[in-house]
Amino acid sequence: MPLAAISYDIRPGHDREIGEIFAAFRRVDESEVPGAPGTRLLSTTLFQRGTVMVRVIEYEGDLEAIARHIAQQPGVREVERRLAPYLSAPRDTGTVDGFVETFRRSLLPVISRLSTQD
Repeated sequence: MPLAAISYDIRPGHDREIGEIFAAFRRVDESEVPGAPGTRLLSTTLFQRGTVMVRVIEYEGDLEAIARHIAQQPGVREVERRLAPYLSAPRDTGTVDGFVETFRRSLLPVISRLSTQD
């Protein structure tokens, strides 16, 4: 399955607050992306240390459709709103288009992926 990683630049000293934000996270309403056959969100995982947080997304299908789907989810919108004070640089995630552009800019390039499936 494809993976995508998105970075967040976090202000130092807010690990507890960020943990609390994600402890209350509401999953997406639907893993299947409407209007994008064969596209679905399989899982997300968060990693944080110090000033870096990375969200890893496992998905099938079209990554841009995944980003648009995620952007419309109430739980994601709430997390983005609550995270804003702890970010070292503002993220334009208040609209679907702003979220998708921020998603695109925040993607980490894949350097290597090794799998026992190959």
